[in-house]
Amino acid sequence: MRRKIAAGNWKMFGTVADLSQIAAIATGADKAVDTLICPPATLIAAAAPHAAASFAIGGQDCHPLQSGAYTGEISALMLRDAGATHVIVGHSERRRDHAETNDLVRAKAGAALEAGLTAVICVGESLEQREAGITLDAITAELEASLPEGCVGGNTIVAYEPLWAVGTGLIPTPQQIAEVHGRIRAILRARFGHEAEMIRILYGGSVKASNAAEIFAAADVDGALVGGASLKAADFLPIIAALAAAALVTA
Repeated sequence: MRRKIAAGNWKMFGTVADLSQIAAIATGADKAVDTLICPPATLIAAAAPHAAASFAIGGQDCHPLQSGAYTGEISALMLRDAGATHVIVGHSERRRDHAETNDLVRAKAGAALEAGLTAVICVGESLEQREAGITLDAITAELEASLPEGCVGGNTIVAYEPLWAVGTGLIPTPQQIAEVHGRIRAILRARFGHEAEMIRILYGGSVKASNAAEIFAAADVDGALVGGASLKAADFLPIIAALAAAALVTA
C-alpha cells in the first residue's frame, strides 16, 4: 500500500517567526500518514530539525545543475545539504511566471534524484484546455515530457494541480480528479512498470479542511499538495486528519 502524504507548499510566505507553525504541525500531525512542509529556502535549515520518520522538509524549486555561476539559484545538492529531503519541480506558478518548459522540469527532477531528493513533479491543465475537452491529452503530454529516467516509489511523487484551481477556490469534481489521476497512473505504468504502483499521486489546488474528505475519497488520490491552507497549523492539521481518516478506509 502507498502511504498517504499531505504536502504543504508555503510559496513566498514565512519568516523565522513562523517556525512555530512548523513545530505545531510536526507535533500535531497524525503519524499514520506522511507530512511534508516546503517552506521558503531561507527557513529550510531552521525547519529541518523538526523532520522525523513521518514528517519531512522540502524545497520549492531547484536548478537543473548541482553547482555553477548562476546567481540567486539553489541546487538540489544545496537543498539536501540544508536538510531538505524533497523538492517541488514544475509547479504551475513556475511554468507560468518563469516560462519553465517540460524539458527544464525534467532536468530539475533528474537533478533532484541525482542529489538523493524526492522530486514532487507537478502537472496540470489550463482552464482553456479543460473547457476544450483536452485535459487528458494535455496532462499526458506534460507528464510524459517531465518525467526523468529512474523514477521509483521512493524518489518520485506526482502532483496534479489544474491551473484554474490554484488559489481560486474552484476545484474539479471528485470524478474529474479520479479521471486525471487514473490517466497519470496509466502513464506511470507504461513508463515504469510495476514500480509505478508505488509512486504517489497528489491532488493540489484550493484544498482546505472543508473539501479535503471529498477529495481524498476520489480514486487514486494518495494525498494533497496544499498551498495557503498549509501556512497555519490550525488550517493544515484538519486536512492531515482527513487524509488519515481516508487512509483507514482504504487500508
